[in-house]
Amino acid sequence: MKLCYDFLPLLLFFATYKLYGIFVATGVAIATIVLQVGFLYLRGKKPEIMQWITLAMVSLLGGATLFFRNELFIKWKPTAVYWLLGLVFAISQAVSKKNLVQKMLEKSLSLPAKGWALLNTSWYTFFFIMGALNLAVASWFDTDTWVNFKLFGTLGFTLFFALIQGALISRFLSPTLKEEENTHS
Repeated sequence: MKLCYDFLPLLLFFATYKLYGIFVATGVAIATIVLQVGFLYLRGKKPEIMQWITLAMVSLLGGATLFFRNELFIKWKPTAVYWLLGLVFAISQAVSKKNLVQKMLEKSLSLPAKGWALLNTSWYTFFFIMGALNLAVASWFDTDTWVNFKLFGTLGFTLFFALIQGALISRFLSPTLKEEENTHS
């Protein structure tokens, strides 16, 4: 259910773009994220950091798209989010005993320090690469191609990357943990 909730702005953006174009789709994306954050507050829940980042970037760059009637700003939004996340993950590794990935996953996963560092490094590298890839698609291809890439391409790359992360993590799991994982499958 959470996955559907997280993908709702993207799905509505995609559907609205196909029906009404980039400017209406941008307005729908802004409105959807504002409503999601507002809905969380009404339910007494605190929005996650990713929701705040998305809200800020969509409002800023989506607002610029609508104000200047220039679709380039909304096309930069994924890159801005990816690079901001990459920067946060990289800084967390440089300045803290526990990097961001470890802080997020340590309750459900036990890895040695080297494993946490490698996992965090792979995530911020992925974010920087995805940001650059988004810029390339936004710059070299038409808006239809970019919108399709935004939904299908980034989703595909993210799923593939997550699978690679599973293989990476398995290298650091103890043999008994691996056996337990296999018996639960």
